[in-house]
Amino acid sequence: MSLVEEIQKRKTFGIVSHPDAGKTTLTEKLLLFGGAIQVAGAVKSNKIKKAATSDFMEIERQRGISVATSVMAFPYRDHQVNILDTPGHKDFAEDTFRTLTAVDSVIVVIDVAKGVEEQTKKLVEVCRMRRTPIIVFINKLDREGRDAVDLLDEIEKKLAIHVTPLSWPIGMGQGFKGVYNIYEHKLVLFRPHSKQEEEDIIEIKDVHDLALDQHVGKRPADELRAELETVTAVYPPFDREKYLNGDVCPVFFGSAINNFGVKELLDCFIDIAPEPLPRETDERKVLPTENTFSGFVFKIHANIDPRHRDRIAFLRVCSGRFERNTNYYHVRQERMMKFSNPTSFMASRKEVIDDAWPGDIVGLYDSGNFNIGDSMTEGEKLHFKGIPRFSPEMFRRVINKDPMKTKQLNKGLDQLMDEGVAQMFVKELNNDKIIGTVGALQFDVIQYRLEHEYGAKCDYEPLSIHKACWIDADQGATLQAFIKRKTKDIAWDKDRKPVYLAESAWGLKMAQETFPDIRFHFTSEF
Repeated sequence: MSLVEEIQKRKTFGIVSHPDAGKTTLTEKLLLFGGAIQVAGAVKSNKIKKAATSDFMEIERQRGISVATSVMAFPYRDHQVNILDTPGHKDFAEDTFRTLTAVDSVIVVIDVAKGVEEQTKKLVEVCRMRRTPIIVFINKLDREGRDAVDLLDEIEKKLAIHVTPLSWPIGMGQGFKGVYNIYEHKLVLFRPHSKQEEEDIIEIKDVHDLALDQHVGKRPADELRAELETVTAVYPPFDREKYLNGDVCPVFFGSAINNFGVKELLDCFIDIAPEPLPRETDERKVLPTENTFSGFVFKIHANIDPRHRDRIAFLRVCSGRFERNTNYYHVRQERMMKFSNPTSFMASRKEVIDDAWPGDIVGLYDSGNFNIGDSMTEGEKLHFKGIPRFSPEMFRRVINKDPMKTKQLNKGLDQLMDEGVAQMFVKELNNDKIIGTVGALQFDVIQYRLEHEYGAKCDYEPLSIHKACWIDADQGATLQAFIKRKTKDIAWDKDRKPVYLAESAWGLKMAQETFPDIRFHFTSEF
């Protein structure tokens, strides 16, 4: 099969939402309809021992939340579908932001009862900034929730996006009868806790057909007709070009936990979602149809299988064909590397592959050679854009609780920092290790993983630090003079870049005014 044909088969997307909107459950059901798994797992219930496929870390199973992006691939309708299920919790937003650089489109999950929540707003802002195509899935229709029209209004106002509903609910909660699929002109009847059967899908081209009354009852049918009349008058008909440009978002309704509305979403997604898109680099735009291979690392995960202590770098293929046992150029390290066992993923289950194409996510076994943002090519020096580390908001000093395990602690911290779950700064003055995160929950995850994956125990000491700023200057002497003057507030990140740890907003402002030749950066990408 040619490169162009392989590209046309690929659909790579991320699933994002506020915590507990049902994002991981939706991922499970997409895998179920794709035939990738036989039984969908429960994300929250402790009574059901089968855990969600995408929540494969022990701490995820215990807490019932996703704390790391999971990568899953499966074939569906002659396409290769690559799903990236991201953490919804704001404390892991940085992992989600980076993951959004590796996808071509996004499905945003919204809880019908809660509507648009804070974390959803932030994630959609990132998508809008990058003009990433969005499909909205309004979930949990089997529960009582907000009026559908009110929800669409809220989505448009709070997320600053235009919507076009492609399905419409008939009732809600106890009175939920199903949805009318506007996109395919089909009535889909709801039966709780069953895999959707063919007999539940009835083709009704005209909603004024009396067959609709027979299936859902006269009153619900009349309500549906009235609502559809309003919807078609208020919202524009679906335009794929506008969707691909990020100007309009199709909306679907359903109940992921009941497998309901998921197949319609998946079928429409396969029809309309973009194929692998071009990627910007500092040097030029990279087109997926180029014959030479290129890709970038957007995520690193240590101990994906704790028994084997393996560390995996997740690489998004951007152009050409990636082949097993072929030498590729590691741009940052300026050396050639060969991979004998590249893998594709079904969450923690891995399968060795011989080749991969644009849009695919490849797992590369890594012994410490990769950083997030690294580029691999066939020789060209390319630096892919948009994969920064952000300035943390919370800081704690690491205290080693078992000096006999210092080596394990240092190794664990180094590997976990490489994943990008947090950032570590080493003080210039006394070599203290300081961890910076965007949320408190990350500290618990690091502590848990250090103990259970590396056999090291640590404690934390809170620190009064307002902001971590990367610093540079045109003259090396100017930078060295600043570092000498502010030694007690200077630390080094894992790439040995100098960082100024400002104790207060006032202290940062004074430093900026006193040292105008020093540049203060709030992301590592400068």
